[in-house]
Amino acid sequence: MPTADLDALLSQAKEYAAQSYARNTLIAYAADWKHFTAWCTEHGRRELPAAPETIICYLVALAETATVATLDRRLSSISFYHSQGRYALPTKDPEVLRTMRGVRRAKGVAPAVKTPILPELLRQMVAVLPATLRGCRDRAVLLVGFAGAFRRSELVALTVDDVQFADAGLVVTLQRSKTDQEGAGRRVGIPEGQRAATCPVAALRAWLTTTSLDRGPLFRRIDRYDHVGVQAMSTLSVARAVKHAVAAVGLDATQFSGHSLRAGLVTAAAIAGVEERIIMRQTGHTNVAMLRRYIREGALFRENAAARVGL
Repeated sequence: MPTADLDALLSQAKEYAAQSYARNTLIAYAADWKHFTAWCTEHGRRELPAAPETIICYLVALAETATVATLDRRLSSISFYHSQGRYALPTKDPEVLRTMRGVRRAKGVAPAVKTPILPELLRQMVAVLPATLRGCRDRAVLLVGFAGAFRRSELVALTVDDVQFADAGLVVTLQRSKTDQEGAGRRVGIPEGQRAATCPVAALRAWLTTTSLDRGPLFRRIDRYDHVGVQAMSTLSVARAVKHAVAAVGLDATQFSGHSLRAGLVTAAAIAGVEERIIMRQTGHTNVAMLRRYIREGALFRENAAARVGL
């Protein structure tokens, strides 16, 4: 085979290799690596390859202010860059692992959990949205995001072609997601709401009718003059839409995030006694343990010993 053909194949192979990680994962790795290299420069340590002692000192320096989840992610990022450079992984050194186990025991591993948005709060939130183009979009984002138990990344990746109106409601096709990086796709059914004001199907139809969108990103950026752009809204904009609506009803917006919509559907379904398999079909969860974390919250009062003894 001619050398030119081999070069083309190698170039194509590099492109495929670059797609082996999700874009958001690579962005997170890059941000973590930048933090680590800056710390190494400040303390006169070599970052690549890094000595186990450097990793240990870095962990201890961050342990007072960073969560265990953040430290785990930083270690993953450091491992990634070392493996890309064909270096041995200092993060697997026994002393590094022992130090990290000690940090976990000292700090605890429970993640900081944002408050789920339950139906009653969601009704209040959409009720206070303004009668503007942004309000119309945010109403659709909140209701569709909740009913579909979508992640922020899934919401902003939707296109007009991904939604199909049916007699019973709405069919949303997720082309890929956090748990489907290879793009097998997943269809999610969203039924019509029992109330017109909180019907996700009606809210989305109103958004599409108002904007006359027939292709491209479904939920788009809107400028300060209420003009709809051509680009999809960002995941940060989804979080802002949630926080602004929460603040408008008089609650502390810092206790909520874009994930509160997804967590809210799971928690509300658990309170209603919906079976795990049905919840997982809606959320796309592949990890039962992760799902049960939300279900436990929903069952705190539904399955409660103190509630059944006649206090």
